Amino acid sequence: MKLSRYIDSSPLNPAMTSDEVRAAITEAVRQECCSVCVQPADIPLAVQLCQGTDTRVCTVLDFPHGKAPAAVKELEARYYMEYGAEELDMVMNYGLARSGKWDEVEAEICAVVNAAHARNVLVKVIFEASQLTSEEIARATEVSIAAGADFVKTATGFLGTGATEEQLRIMLDTSHGRCKVKASGGIRDYATAKRFLDMGVHRLGIGSSSVAKILTEADS
Repeated sequence: MKLSRYIDSSPLNPAMTSDEVRAAITEAVRQECCSVCVQPADIPLAVQLCQGTDTRVCTVLDFPHGKAPAAVKELEARYYMEYGAEELDMVMNYGLARSGKWDEVEAEICAVVNAAHARNVLVKVIFEASQLTSEEIARATEVSIAAGADFVKTATGFLGTGATEEQLRIMLDTSHGRCKVKASGGIRDYATAKRFLDMGVHRLGIGSSSVAKILTEADS
């Protein structure tokens, strides 16, 4: 499968103009990216531009801090699916994870997953792994699997480091095929993208400004 089919092109910079977002979505469709991951306000535009293509519409949920209550996360999920989102990248409340309140973490993921799976929408759980210990990353992976998540994901790209091999190895080894793994944050060249895919990662979250460069490097 060609590289673009592993990529979620992500025009998530909140300062982007409407024209810049439109251009980024159009380019993601042209490149045949797996999805375009947009801010919630841009879902209707993404639905319009991705209609009839192989590029799915993804959005972020409770982004970038993950601090909304479970009921609000679920409500967000329902609204975004009504707008047309086909994939939801939700930010786990990593403050609760760091507090050891894993039952609460699982409950909020369950709330989103149950709403999403009723409509055949995928859920990816963003850990902000740079803020967690290795043990917490492993536990977050187990909790996400128990809650029925489709993917676990490293980072928002808005705090701390991006994806690292160490984080991804923990997520891959812990999940052991029970859910998929998405590397996100700091992927700005083909060498990094290839290294993560070679590890067994299933999806790459890449800022829309870096996608063309990476695909060009892959073809050279």
